[in-house]
Amino acid sequence: MDRPTVAVGAVIVQDGSLLLVERANPPGAGKWAVPGGAVEPGETLADAVVREVREETGLAVTVGDLAWAGDSIGPGVPPAWHFTILDFWATSTGGMLRAGDDAVRAEWVPIDELASRPMVGTMYDLVGALWPNGAAT
Repeated sequence: MDRPTVAVGAVIVQDGSLLLVERANPPGAGKWAVPGGAVEPGETLADAVVREVREETGLAVTVGDLAWAGDSIGPGVPPAWHFTILDFWATSTGGMLRAGDDAVRAEWVPIDELASRPMVGTMYDLVGALWPNGAAT
């Protein structure tokens, strides 16, 4: 790995629930996260969010403002991975919810139940920043 990989995610809230996917592949296989992934060369951040949500959930979205930014850095020297993550607010505009691409499952999870899901590490940071009154521990 020569440089960090830029990745995006979609924070989609509907009726008090957050859209999450259970990841099928490492890093974080078997854990829950907002839909998202790496930005492809020549792709804008917003286009990457739209593509990743469609691939992982079957939903169409419009992309809003930046919700959270952070890094996921794997173990080792050099690190096994380094993702710089930009998560954006997004709104579902259509499609049928289904797990696809590298997602095992896609579900609407009530925000007050997020702590019951095993999530990727950066999700705890995101949830703590967006819902500081204890949606997740």
